[in-house]
Amino acid sequence: MNSPAPKRAIFREKLSRYGALAWLLGLGGLALAGPYGLLSWSENRAMLEQREQRIAALVAQRDELKNRVVRLDPDHADPDLATELIRRDLNVAHPDEYVLDLKPRP
Repeated sequence: MNSPAPKRAIFREKLSRYGALAWLLGLGGLALAGPYGLLSWSENRAMLEQREQRIAALVAQRDELKNRVVRLDPDHADPDLATELIRRDLNVAHPDEYVLDLKPRP
């Protein structure tokens, strides 16, 4: 004679099925809205573009500084750059030059 399955066995089976369903739904939710999910791709792409622009700006600045270091080498400094720096930093002028001090307008 076949007896109906006990309630405890039915409860375990339902619990395991609903637990697996909840786990799959949670995994799907993370795939959609998690930190590496589909919804965060556009945000990550925008951050990547910003960082690439920042890197390009820093590379240009580094190249400019490398050029300046080469031009200021003590063994063979660029005379034009040296003169420019002396005039700007030490306020030096030739005797035949006039210096006009222009104050900014408020």
